[in-house]
Amino acid sequence: MDFSLTDDQRMLADSLQRYLAQRYPLARRHAASASPLGYDAQVWRDLVELGAVAALLPPEVDGLGGGGFDIMTVFECVGRALVVEPLLGSLVVGQMLAHADASALRDPLLVDIAQGAVVALAHHEPDGPVEPTAIATTAQRDAGGWVLDGHKAVVPHGGQASGWLVSARLGGGARDAEGLALFWVPRSAPGVTVRAYRRVDGGAAADLVLSAVPLPIDARVVGPAHAAPVLAHGLACGTLALCAEGLGAMEAAFAMTREYLQTRRQFGRPIGSFQALQHRAVDLWMAVQQARSAVINAAAALDDGDTHERDRRIAAAKVTIGRSGIQLAEESIQLHGGMGMTWELPLAHYAKRLVMIDHEYGDEDHHLARFMALSREREARG
Repeated sequence: MDFSLTDDQRMLADSLQRYLAQRYPLARRHAASASPLGYDAQVWRDLVELGAVAALLPPEVDGLGGGGFDIMTVFECVGRALVVEPLLGSLVVGQMLAHADASALRDPLLVDIAQGAVVALAHHEPDGPVEPTAIATTAQRDAGGWVLDGHKAVVPHGGQASGWLVSARLGGGARDAEGLALFWVPRSAPGVTVRAYRRVDGGAAADLVLSAVPLPIDARVVGPAHAAPVLAHGLACGTLALCAEGLGAMEAAFAMTREYLQTRRQFGRPIGSFQALQHRAVDLWMAVQQARSAVINAAAALDDGDTHERDRRIAAAKVTIGRSGIQLAEESIQLHGGMGMTWELPLAHYAKRLVMIDHEYGDEDHHLARFMALSREREARG
């Protein structure tokens, strides 16, 4: 299999890297994160114009890509620059809508996403397991359409979104794949309580409480026949994006650490000349290379069509990013000494983001158990 990027992917990566290097210093990222919006509106418009969102959507819905390596290309750049703009929501919601049932809402929503509308997936629930089908939120039919009740937690950019794609249960048990559906809930819908907040890494998130939220009949964009596979595909895309973002953050943190070892002097020479620190630096370089291999493997699997193998390789990548990312964050801080913990040093913010990436969409322990279970299933199938 050819793992090299296409000319279009290389051009997009070059454009994003140049733009972010010139226009997105860490101070601007901090200001965007601390603002009521939670991101920089001008940067978001520029990213849309550069094609970052279009690259995340498949061609059949007027996107420019949507494949595993398109996602990897965009989110590796996101990780290098610690971008806080709402690309993850555009990816996950856009991918799910692209595979949704035909409806009056689907195509206009996809057009809005491609043009930069801020959207979010409201799926994970408080105190619930991370399994894709662990949904307690309910949807009931009434004379006018649907009524939703439930609670969604840590929705990325949920407080800034113009609407949410909400997973809910029409029937079945607490973790059954049967009986699920996906609904589009506009921000104007009555009965939605939004509690927005900042995460420890500076990103924006929100909790949603849905109390007898009335929706029209066409608000159900994915019915129970397809909801489980559509949800699994969207979460696979989101997990791959987080892995690629983690890889980009690891590369940036390692580059800072290597430069520090080459310039910080002790006893009349750079500290990077000490063999003990060289050994530790090599371990970090190996961690970055292992992470890159795992993300490439997962990106290739996203396009193969084998959903079982897709999920297995993405779980393996998430384990690798979680383990290697935290290792690199901790080691890099130690190699910088006390200044590694300071707010003024960019490294501390990369470390926070790497820790948060491990917890999003399931942590290392969750995905290790998932990888083992999927591997056993693969062996049983022969």
